[in-house]
This record gives sequence, structure tokens and C-alpha cells, in this order.
Amino acid sequence: MMTIKKALWLLLLLFTVQISFSQENDFGMWYSATTELKLVKKLKLDFDINLRTYENASKIEEAFFDIGLTYKFNKYLSAAASYRFTEYNEKNDTFYPRHKWFADLKGRMPLGDFDFSARLRFEQRYKTFYKDENDKEPQEHLRIKPKILYNIPSFPVNPYVITELFFPVFNENKKDLDKIRYTAGFEYNISKRHSVELDYTFQRDYYPKVNDINIISINYNLKF
Repeated sequence: MMTIKKALWLLLLLFTVQISFSQENDFGMWYSATTELKLVKKLKLDFDINLRTYENASKIEEAFFDIGLTYKFNKYLSAAASYRFTEYNEKNDTFYPRHKWFADLKGRMPLGDFDFSARLRFEQRYKTFYKDENDKEPQEHLRIKPKILYNIPSFPVNPYVITELFFPVFNENKKDLDKIRYTAGFEYNISKRHSVELDYTFQRDYYPKVNDINIISINYNLKF
């Protein structure tokens, strides 16, 4: 019980620190459902659907699905490739398609009750709504996402913290970090196949100007 209390106090402290980073924030709700299907040994199919809101969760910002394959080299290292189709609410308040593909390298290292993991992702995005000529060019990012999860012994709820950094590549106008996310939350393992996650994310965009949003995410996971 003392261990659980310490984990709860740690997450509360992280929430407070993250919120203090910004004075005027937007608020959004993110909903997602993911599934994993084992195809053959070491290879699985990943699929998820997502809905994201903004402007105090009053408007839909985007709805999308991802589909991809993950190959597991061993229990520590895996690689993945996936495609995303998005309907995005553009600046004229109309939804237009966007396309994105990802290439991931994932590492994982369990140490006692802790699970340390990290994902290195390269992504390329294409718009179909063009406000200016620059929108016609694809945008590429390199994303680094370390995560620490604490497996509380004999307890189905496990807390985690995540940081994700977005670095633009192949773009002369944007050369530094242009987005960062801090996340803290819990996963609840209903069974071996079913789990849910609830977390809070503070996201800061630096380009074209500083823009902050606080996000509550709810995710359902299903494994076959």
C-alpha cells in the first residue's frame, strides 16, 4: 500500500510541474482503441482508431486510423512500419485528408518492477489542403519517445511517465525542437488481452508560435 501511495504522489507532482510550464492553455480530449493481431512468429499486425478534440474539447481536431506491421527481433528490440489516414480540421474549418507514414525502432529493458522503453520514429506527412506553396511539400520529423512504467506487484494498475520530442528534418526553416509532450498516467490490465489507459499530457508546440494544450487521453487495448 505504501508503494502505491508513493507512485500516486509522484504522478501528482509530475502533473503539477507540467501544468506550471504554461499560463494560458487549451484543453483537449483524445480517445483511441488499439488492437494487435499476431500473424506469424515475431510478426504482428497493429491497428488503431483515434479521435482528438481541442478548444476546450468542444471541437474535433482530427480523426484517423493507423495500420502497420511490427517485427520483434527479440524481447528487447523490434521494428515497425505503419500508415496513417487522417481527416483533419484545417484553418478554413473544413476537414481534409492527410497522409502519414512511420518507421519505428523500439527498445525495451525490464529492470525489477520497472519497465524502461524507448521508440525512435521517422515520419513523413502529406497535406491535401494548401494554404501556401510550402504546404505542398511533405514534412518530416524524427521523434524520440522514452517511457518508464512501474509494474506494481500484485496490483492491476501500473503508473507510467513518457516524454516525446519532435525534431524537424530536411527543413531549412525549422532546425530545432518544434514540439514536446510530457505524459503521466496509468494502465489497468483487465485481463491478458484487455487493458485501458488513462493519462494526462502537456503538449507545447513551438512553431509557428508557442501554443500549449492540456490533454486527457483514454485508450482501450485489445490483443489477440
